[in-house]
Amino acid sequence: MSDKNRFGGFSTRAGFTPIPNPFFSAVLPDIQDLSELRVTLYIFWALYRKKGYPKFITFSELRGDQALISSMRGSSSSAEEELKRGLEMAVNRGVLLHLGINRDGEVEQLYFVNNEQSRRAIIQIESGEIKLGGMVKVEPASTEEKPNIFALYEQYIGLLTPMIAEDLKEAEKLYPASWVEDAFKESVVLNKRSWRYISRILERWASEGKDYGKTRESTKEDIKPKDYLRKYAHLTRK
Repeated sequence: MSDKNRFGGFSTRAGFTPIPNPFFSAVLPDIQDLSELRVTLYIFWALYRKKGYPKFITFSELRGDQALISSMRGSSSSAEEELKRGLEMAVNRGVLLHLGINRDGEVEQLYFVNNEQSRRAIIQIESGEIKLGGMVKVEPASTEEKPNIFALYEQYIGLLTPMIAEDLKEAEKLYPASWVEDAFKESVVLNKRSWRYISRILERWASEGKDYGKTRESTKEDIKPKDYLRKYAHLTRK
């Protein structure tokens, strides 16, 4: 491999895609086909980036991703044929679930990760309980990695502790990434470099609106993330 094609390494601010642990112990050892492995890992990544319920990806979306398609080159088949073959193998293995729906006279192929939530969603779609409107779009891969909440903390405040890490995980579920980044930056401008202060900024933005009033230090008792989730869950639903 030439130096030109050699990967330069992962940024400390790179985001992460969660993959269920059983994939590595019960599934990966049996996968022999590269196309199946590529499409399976891609779908884990793509569905993690989607919002709302149910989470699925269509064949049209998969076929339209140039990075994925460029990796699907078989010795005697086209990239699209390799994609179809990889999907079929992943479905037969039970890692993915497949559902065909009729949309405007054409059949659209939907793919889900095989988990309890997806199995329930497929039943609801087939029974008509869920009516699919516009297709969900996966966000295109960005060449510029945005810092996650842990990288922001280390950049603006300092070393992470296990207790703070738990609070950050809760906040990452509650607030948009842009809010979190803006709150960190605002705390720096005001020279209030602490998670306690940043969490107060986010709490106020969620309850009053991000552009309402000016940031000021609150004298109220801190609200724990779990209590906040119960109190303001309606503000975070998509």
